[in-house]
Amino acid sequence: MEIGPTQTLNSQVGGHTDGSLLRKAVLPRELEICQKLLYDPVLEALRPFTAKFLGTLKLEGEVDQSNPITANGGIGIKPIDDHKDELFWTIQSMVLENVTYPFLKPNILDAKLGTILHDETTSPEKVERMKKTAGDTSSFETGVRLTGFQVHDNATSLPVITPKSYGKSIKPSDLPDGILRIFPVGQAPRSSSGLPKQTLLPILHAIREDVADIQQVFTTLEIRMVGGSLFIIYEADWARADNGFQRLWLDEGNEGEEEHEDEDDDEDDRPGPPFVVKIIDFTHIRMAPGEGPDEGALLGFDTVLRLLDARIASIEG
Repeated sequence: MEIGPTQTLNSQVGGHTDGSLLRKAVLPRELEICQKLLYDPVLEALRPFTAKFLGTLKLEGEVDQSNPITANGGIGIKPIDDHKDELFWTIQSMVLENVTYPFLKPNILDAKLGTILHDETTSPEKVERMKKTAGDTSSFETGVRLTGFQVHDNATSLPVITPKSYGKSIKPSDLPDGILRIFPVGQAPRSSSGLPKQTLLPILHAIREDVADIQQVFTTLEIRMVGGSLFIIYEADWARADNGFQRLWLDEGNEGEEEHEDEDDDEDDRPGPPFVVKIIDFTHIRMAPGEGPDEGALLGFDTVLRLLDARIASIEG
């Protein structure tokens, strides 16, 4: 697999992008879960709600002494030759679907799930720090923390990024205000953030449905969701969001019908999806057979559903 020059994602998800692909460092537990998602029937129901895992990529080379530091601050690598005494580098990456790629102006929410922020490998000192963090934020009481988000400004067409520090600074009572900031209603002539009411409401209802579906899957799984996130993306461009939702509605209405060749669209001409809901970051997630569902994660889903219900009601009212 060949991957060209990459760039760091502006959103909260870690890694480097190359168009439709996301490349990130290999971590054993995350790689194990991603591989299980491909073949393990236990995780089959969760598969549609995760980024597609496309395999691993190994880059090998030697440090280029004539160009040790590249323009972007990385290590200069030259192809391997017969000089094995030179410093040798092997870089292994996981390659995943970049779920933000189809969006023109992605509004993004990374919501950390669960009441426990440490796993069994965490040192005792860090466990105490993580317990304090959970108690001092919204994690312990609600099972969710708004890790960070970005919402496009319609006046500038640029994303306004709210950092992780925001989620660590707010209490459970502040979560509704955070959801309002993530899902604002836009007003003509598009001088503020947000989609118009008639577009935002059906997208919110559909996002809520996906979150409820994921929660139902988690009631059947025996895993521990330490550090995992609910990742919600929706289109900020008014026309593209509306067209994408209309296309989604038509596709669902035609589901099961035979497709005709003259009806096939060029993939590049299709509007992107109006929204996507995924579970991401499996670095500390583990299978837990015999331990039952993760009650902390389920609490987090309950909280997100209540927040979405309240936001929908406030817009409808």
